[in-house]
Amino acid sequence: MNEPPMKTHAAITAVHGYVPEFKLSNQVLETMVETSDAWITERTGIKERRIQTGKDQGLSVMAVEAVKGLLEKRGIGPEEIDLMIVATVTPDRVFPATANIICDAIGAKNAWGFDLMAACSGFLYALTTGSQFIENGTHKKVVIVGGDKMSSIIDYEDRTTCIIFGDGCGAVLLEPTTEDNGVMDSILRSDGSGCQHLHQKAGGSMRPSNERTVERKEHYVYQEGKAVFKFAVINMADVSAEIMEKNGLTADDVAWLVPHQANKRIIDATANRMGLDDSKVMVNIEKYGNTTSGTIPLCLWEWESKLKKGDNLILSAFGGGFTWGAIWLKWAYGK
Repeated sequence: MNEPPMKTHAAITAVHGYVPEFKLSNQVLETMVETSDAWITERTGIKERRIQTGKDQGLSVMAVEAVKGLLEKRGIGPEEIDLMIVATVTPDRVFPATANIICDAIGAKNAWGFDLMAACSGFLYALTTGSQFIENGTHKKVVIVGGDKMSSIIDYEDRTTCIIFGDGCGAVLLEPTTEDNGVMDSILRSDGSGCQHLHQKAGGSMRPSNERTVERKEHYVYQEGKAVFKFAVINMADVSAEIMEKNGLTADDVAWLVPHQANKRIIDATANRMGLDDSKVMVNIEKYGNTTSGTIPLCLWEWESKLKKGDNLILSAFGGGFTWGAIWLKWAYGK
C-alpha cells in the first residue's frame, strides 16, 4: 500500500530587519506638538520611533538592507530567489512595484515580484500569499518583505498620528519543508466600511494630487483614533483566539504571540483574550512605534535567537481598511 505524499509547508528559514539610525523621542515630539512623554507612553507604550532621513530615501533603501542580511544569513545568492512580495502602504513610487526595484538593486535576476497593500495587516496577507507558491510546489525560495516609511505620509503637526508611527522594515525567507513546521493555518479578514475611519484622502485615482490636495494636507494619514481602537482591540483579539480554537491550541501550547505593534493596550487585550502571560508576548513598540507592515517581521528579527524549532507562534494584526488576521506558524529552526 502506497504511503500518502508528505504535505509541503512553507517554512521561514531566515529573518532579518533594518531600522534607520535617527531616533525621534517623545521628548523631541513635546517640542513639536502639544503632547507629553507621559501621555504618549500611557496611551500607546511608545517612547521613541526611527525616522529615515536623507534625500531620495524610499522604502526600497531599508528593504534592500533587510533582504541582503537575510540572504547572508541563509548563505544563498540573490539569483536563487524565485519571488519577492513586498507588503507596504508607502512604496517608492505608484509604479513600478517596489518589489521590482529591490530585485534590481540586489541582483535577483530570476525573481518576479509585486507589492501588496493591506495596511498594518500587510505582512500577514503577504506571508499567506507567498506560502501558497511554496505549498503548490512551483517556487522554492520566496522572500516576504514587510516595511513602511510612515514618516513620508505623516503630518508632524497632527499630534493624533505623529506620535504613533515610525519607519522600519523586515524580511523573511520561505522555503518548502515536509517536516511538521512552517505556516500551518491562517485566518484573514477585511471590512471596507472601516475606510472612513483610517485612510489617506488624496493621491489615488479618486482624488489625484494637485495644489489644493497638498495645501489641505490630504496626502497624510487621517485617523479617527477612538473608532480604530475600538475595532482593533476587539477584532485582533478575537481572531487570535479563533485561530487557536480552530486548531485545538491552548495557551500552554503557544510559545509566542507576535502582535502588530500599534498600541500596547491592544497588544495586552489580545494576549489576555488568548490567556497568555506577558512573558510570551513580543513587544518592541517602545523603541520603534508603529512601522505598519514592518512590525511583525521586526519582532521576529529581534526575538530570533530566542525561538526554538517547533515553537508555536501566533502572528496577529489589525490595520486600516479595515484588515485583520492571524497566522499559526511553527518555527522551523533554532535549538
